[in-house]
Amino acid sequence: MEQASEFVVATRAALAQLSALAVQYSFSVVGALVLLVIGWLAAGVMSRWAHNGLSRIHGIDATLSQFFSNIIRYAILVLVVVMVLGQFGVQTASVLAALGAIGLAVGLALQGTLQNIAAGIMLLVLRPFRVGESIETGSVTGTVVDVGLFATELRTADGVYRLAPNSTLWNVPVTNYSRLKTRRHEISVSIPADANLAEAQTKLTAVATGDNRVQKDPAPSAYVADFDAGSTKMTLRYWTKSHDWWSASRDLTKAVKLAFDPKPEIPNHQGE
Repeated sequence: MEQASEFVVATRAALAQLSALAVQYSFSVVGALVLLVIGWLAAGVMSRWAHNGLSRIHGIDATLSQFFSNIIRYAILVLVVVMVLGQFGVQTASVLAALGAIGLAVGLALQGTLQNIAAGIMLLVLRPFRVGESIETGSVTGTVVDVGLFATELRTADGVYRLAPNSTLWNVPVTNYSRLKTRRHEISVSIPADANLAEAQTKLTAVATGDNRVQKDPAPSAYVADFDAGSTKMTLRYWTKSHDWWSASRDLTKAVKLAFDPKPEIPNHQGE
């Protein structure tokens, strides 16, 4: 009989403790759910605000604004998770220390990838080249198709797709053939040493001024670049718009060749 009464008392005490724990943790669960909902909504709102604000800044790429807005969103979500764990009595200091250690380990493991991301951010901010521009580096040459956070897509002159890690483009000098509006070109031709230099200069200048793609200012010029015992080297220098440079250089090179070709002799049939 006494054992039965002791069992009843123990059962009632256990039930009382369970009810107390249920009441205590029910508030914690409700508070955690509220924090999660508010945190999720706040992360979305702050991410959109950051994206819209960065998009209004001149020179900020859409990829870069999306990247920073995502960082803000995930940072808020991590903070919310830490606060939720604190609701259940978890020591948040140890959680933050663990997250820091994990972040350090991931950073060391992905050192090359993070280097490409850092280079991509600098390329998107400083813009040494843009989509559609023709560039050349130590190992990469082509037209820019897309600039991402990890790599840059290019199309070579012979129609080959090339993907270059951003770190390889950021750590070397980049030559941008399309950034400036005008470009200079030079065409060299060798003439006999006894040829009329003034006439040769007139021919070269006439070839350049006869092409509408050649800029009037600065005006094209022809000059003696070098000479030896048997020939004189003359150079035609002119400026064109950057997008006309290639086609104009091919056409004017041909025109210079034709201008200095010996004229075929016309046979005289009058005495026949």
